[in-house]
Amino acid sequence: MTQPTAPILITGASQRIGLHCAERLLDEGQPVIVSYRTPRASLARLRERGALTLHADFSAAAGIHAFIAVLKEHTSALRAIVHNASDWHPETPGEEAETFQRMFEVHMLAPYLINLHCTELLQHGGPADIIHIGDDVTRVGSKKHIAYAASKAGLDNLTLSFAARLAPAIKVNGIAPALIQFNEGDDEIYQRKALAKSALGIEPGAEVIYQSLRYLLDNPYVTGTTLSVNGGRHLI
Repeated sequence: MTQPTAPILITGASQRIGLHCAERLLDEGQPVIVSYRTPRASLARLRERGALTLHADFSAAAGIHAFIAVLKEHTSALRAIVHNASDWHPETPGEEAETFQRMFEVHMLAPYLINLHCTELLQHGGPADIIHIGDDVTRVGSKKHIAYAASKAGLDNLTLSFAARLAPAIKVNGIAPALIQFNEGDDEIYQRKALAKSALGIEPGAEVIYQSLRYLLDNPYVTGTTLSVNGGRHLI
């Protein structure tokens, strides 16, 4: 009897990059589990295509542990874990501690705990991957979003630590995007300024992240690496 294909978990996949990657994996016949924080119409579309959607609150350890427990009720194996869930808050006067704590929990604590407690789901004898979606901002830091940049830098370090810990059975890598797609409402002045920050000067769209994800899933000889997908920002 042919063994069923183990699903890929993508956290925070109800919109934008995570949603696009989930849909592209489904296009290829790959079973997918997605976590979401905010209900959106896109989730119904994913469910219609066979994806399992699980609510998750990564803003505190209790919510992370609850998600892990629910995940294990639904699957005994995973092909990969893609840590895409992210949050973004500026440093608001009087709320700095809360902002930093939230960024730490979503960008570092959730991947840390999920990786530790879901390792068994990845140890099934076949190819297995953990992929952290970081941010190109960690190269230079951020004057306005210090907590965000610092927590994403911590995620980069988790890539190195887990790659060493889980080799050779599980590959662990990262992807560090810069500008991928604009938000609705971004005006023309902002768009021109943002595009000028990279050597290639384009808005590439979410497919470039899926291509990077696909590369890391398919290549058996890459671990402990973070792919920069930044259009040559480091050249400007």
